[in-house]
Amino acid sequence: MLCELSIRNFAIIDDLNMNFSDGLTILSGETGAGKSVIINAVNLLLGSRANAGLIRTGAETAELEAHFKIIPESIPGKIMTDQGYDPSEGLIIRRIISRFDRHKIYINGRLSTIQMLTAITENLASISGQHAHQKLLKNDQHLQILDQYGNLVNRREKVRKLYRNIIPLISELQKLISKATHQNDQIDLLRFQKKEIMEASICPGEDEKLEQELLRLKHFEFLYQTIFNSVEGLYSAPGAVVETLTEIQKNLEKACEFDPCLASKTKALSEFIYQIEDISLELRSYLETIDMDESRLETIDARLDILRKLKRKYGGSLQAVLEKLNHIETELSGFENINARIESTKEQLGRLHQRLVDEATQLSMERKQVAEDLSRDVEKEISSLKMAGTRFFVEISPIKAEESTQRFLRTDNALITENGIDQAEFMIAPNVGETLKPLSGIASGGELSRVVLALKAILAYMHSVETVVFDEVDAGIGGGTAEVVGKKLKDLSRHLQIICITHLPQIAKFGDYHYIISKQVKKGRTHTMIKPIRQEERVHEIARMLGGLEITQTTLDHAREMLKNCE
Repeated sequence: MLCELSIRNFAIIDDLNMNFSDGLTILSGETGAGKSVIINAVNLLLGSRANAGLIRTGAETAELEAHFKIIPESIPGKIMTDQGYDPSEGLIIRRIISRFDRHKIYINGRLSTIQMLTAITENLASISGQHAHQKLLKNDQHLQILDQYGNLVNRREKVRKLYRNIIPLISELQKLISKATHQNDQIDLLRFQKKEIMEASICPGEDEKLEQELLRLKHFEFLYQTIFNSVEGLYSAPGAVVETLTEIQKNLEKACEFDPCLASKTKALSEFIYQIEDISLELRSYLETIDMDESRLETIDARLDILRKLKRKYGGSLQAVLEKLNHIETELSGFENINARIESTKEQLGRLHQRLVDEATQLSMERKQVAEDLSRDVEKEISSLKMAGTRFFVEISPIKAEESTQRFLRTDNALITENGIDQAEFMIAPNVGETLKPLSGIASGGELSRVVLALKAILAYMHSVETVVFDEVDAGIGGGTAEVVGKKLKDLSRHLQIICITHLPQIAKFGDYHYIISKQVKKGRTHTMIKPIRQEERVHEIARMLGGLEITQTTLDHAREMLKNCE
């Protein structure tokens, strides 16, 4: 049960606090005062998605908080216990919507997630907002309502899981069959590519070594002359570096006889002379290795041309070419057992398809039984809502499969979807003697309102929801019908907490508690206000709802009489 609701900086609401009790609570007020904003706030606290556009102009965050009384043995209570919360303390949900930061959710003071919030609140409260009528006109909603009523959601989930398992396998089979269809052409291409790469006998890094060798051959004359001159200058020619340094060494050795401090310098010079001699010998050996071989130059050019073509064709580097070869060999290996893979996939699909058909068929059979029960219950409920004689029927029919439909997604002539093989449509005959026709085609606004109320009442009882919020339950109705709806809400409130936003005094008069929602402009800003009313204030509000802005003594007397008749 919802005990308290707090809203700050949300839409046109600045700061609002409301306390709720069991029974029937009425919210009334002028159009645009903020009643629908309160419904949006409750929806968010029950797990709807938030966006920064909901934040009041000028504020950086909006804060919503609700306190629910929880029965520990209830479904929400058990979920709370499983998640480490103590349901005896109640459920406090707090949501912070931020304009610049991430939105936050707190459950009993602990940071939480939207998934956890939805799991706990799924069976906590039910909201029938302004879109309930439009949803009721969509056939896909009819199947969902039917499954909720019949406790078939878990069985439908089994079908959905099997369906989602079978879809990737079907895609895999189609790829394998397509691959097999073009197998010969692909095998020929892969074999050609393999042969082309294998015949090249590639060695990793080979291209870099050949490029370096090619560079030496192209600059042979410059290299030969430079090295020859270097050997001559360092060692061979008269007055070479070694000869000059050797003469200097001898003089220093004589000087050491007179000053031993020069010995280390002389030794260092001697080692340097040895190094120069070694360098000279290595350069001379290098001269003996280089040769201008025109045939070798042509061979390297031809080899590099082959490697460059392979690199352009297979990835830009020799490493990529070698990786391509491995990939080709893997693909060729895959072709060798593709038929076996096709048969294996078909066997898997066959087994999974049979399970899917079995589950979908069983779900369909149960839906047909549940449809009869729901039809009977709705007729009973709407009969009590001044629609006596109205026939209501949930029509279940298979979804027709096209001839082109994948055989693993059909059974007989029925298409299998993730929701099974059925489509449901609510049929109604509001007047005696008329044939049943689709609800979406003939129901008036008032009739839709009562069907919505009937379904909400049935589902609330079935799923032990403790709080039901109605917005626009009075759409399209008035007079005696409104009074019947009000009585129905009053009856429901003996078993459930009912919160109802209404414009009709015939409904409002049945409330155990009554709040007026109004808006005021202060310092250029609109503020939504809410206050509980009793006795004379309530008489004035009922009178306003009866007669508009100009309240006469007659409307006040009428209002008093209406309230007195509800006592």
